[in-house]
Amino acid sequence: MTKIFNVSGPCRPKKHYTVKLTSRLEEIRRMIAAGEYFVISKARQYGKTTLLLALAEYLKDDYQVLSLDFQNIESDEFANGDAFVHALAREINKRFRRMSRLSDEVREKMFYLENCRNRCVRMAEMFACLSQWCGQSEKPVVLIVDEIDVAANNQVFLDFLAQLRAAYLDSELTPTFQSVILAGVYDIRNIRRKLRHDDEHMENSPWNIAADFLVNMSFSVNDIAGMLEEYAKDYDIDMEIRQIAALLYDYTSGYPYLVSRLCKLMDERIGGTASFHDKAGAWTKRGCLKAVKMLLEENNPLFDSLMNKLSQFPQLKAVISRQLFQGQPIAYVPDDTAVRIARMFGFVKIQDSMVQIANRIFEVRLYNKFLLDYSEQNSDIYAEGSRQKNQFIIDGRLNVRHVLEKFVETFDYLYGDRGETFLEEEGRRYFMLFLKPIINGRGNCYVEAETRNQERMDLVIDYYGEQSVCELKVWRGNAYHERGERQLMEYLEYFGLKKGYMLSFNFNKKKEIGVKEIRLGDKTLIEAVV
Repeated sequence: MTKIFNVSGPCRPKKHYTVKLTSRLEEIRRMIAAGEYFVISKARQYGKTTLLLALAEYLKDDYQVLSLDFQNIESDEFANGDAFVHALAREINKRFRRMSRLSDEVREKMFYLENCRNRCVRMAEMFACLSQWCGQSEKPVVLIVDEIDVAANNQVFLDFLAQLRAAYLDSELTPTFQSVILAGVYDIRNIRRKLRHDDEHMENSPWNIAADFLVNMSFSVNDIAGMLEEYAKDYDIDMEIRQIAALLYDYTSGYPYLVSRLCKLMDERIGGTASFHDKAGAWTKRGCLKAVKMLLEENNPLFDSLMNKLSQFPQLKAVISRQLFQGQPIAYVPDDTAVRIARMFGFVKIQDSMVQIANRIFEVRLYNKFLLDYSEQNSDIYAEGSRQKNQFIIDGRLNVRHVLEKFVETFDYLYGDRGETFLEEEGRRYFMLFLKPIINGRGNCYVEAETRNQERMDLVIDYYGEQSVCELKVWRGNAYHERGERQLMEYLEYFGLKKGYMLSFNFNKKKEIGVKEIRLGDKTLIEAVV
């Protein structure tokens, strides 16, 4: 049977193209051997369930693995401890039926906990039964619980964590699990409850025993290349595997769902079309950029989840807006609630102690969302870009110089009398508002993270597979300006481009508004000043 790229549910190596997980599984195995209890907390569709399924298979020769999924427990079964114990016993019994060498006494006790309805059952009874099983088992027992988010807002879940914690602390005297692994989006180490009802009302985390989980679940370029090598061999396709793997990584930063989705689009939706006559044609830079465009235009559960989180957590909007438009660097502070939420849901990553948008795909999608909102609030500049858009496309190519010329003219007409603060905080956002309707449908743009600061942002415009680099900068004097020109030249060298663009927001009242062309070595710089 031919394998496919999978974006619906966990990946299974016999059915789906997926990266090799051996090194990650071995890291986790060492944590289990050390008796550690830990949480795998990652954003949606980051491969948690795929990893847990592979882990259960990887451990089966040396450990007895009890894998549970809290999605199988209905919401009303979290209402109270009695209902939760019955439901949890039911899920455990499903696994017990497939286990050999399980004593009749343990089976009967767990069956009783599932089915007895004539008295209230306590969670301690269940843990006593599990302890008995751990003591009798020939192999150490590992507990894996997936989708813990389903239960995170319920008191009974906190009681469940407290029982696990008590068993861990008492493990020298009472048999218990060798290791416990809980997986979900929310980091439950941050859940707090009152474990002691003394006069001081001291609050402690019910999961303060958790070890750090440092296994990198993102796909590396090598991971992606290995997956593509298998695909290319199956279809006898001669592709530049390392180049395509690097390009996929550049856009996704290794986010598992995004990598697989782009591959699936190239395999199933792009190859064999009028523009890409066969599968081999899709696995090129042009095919990859086409897949990026298709991904950015679709609605899928991951994007829907991101946008819903912006509505649910208003503080996210401020963080994301600062990153996207104002170029303000954000130092990572663990106690910054908004940044912590943004990181937990996958919006941002921490690199060199600074907060960055997680990947290029998210950045463009977020730009589109914010620009849509801003276009409703600032309709004039957006409407001008939309009204004039047809004049900027010549023979299917974007004339960036003409875009700058018209933006300078339009911006000066609409906002020329505004002050310095307006230019600094709003100028770059207004250029992107003007640009958005012009490239919409054929292109996208994003800001390179390493140039994102209050003074300078390099905007990469990708129109129909052709890239242009435009530096958006705030005027800070001639010395800074000349340094910016040199930096832009270096960036053009990186992209292999001969022509670059610069848009300067100048506060000097004697400034000369307009567009001019500058030659610097073998490079041409088109500079616009507003």
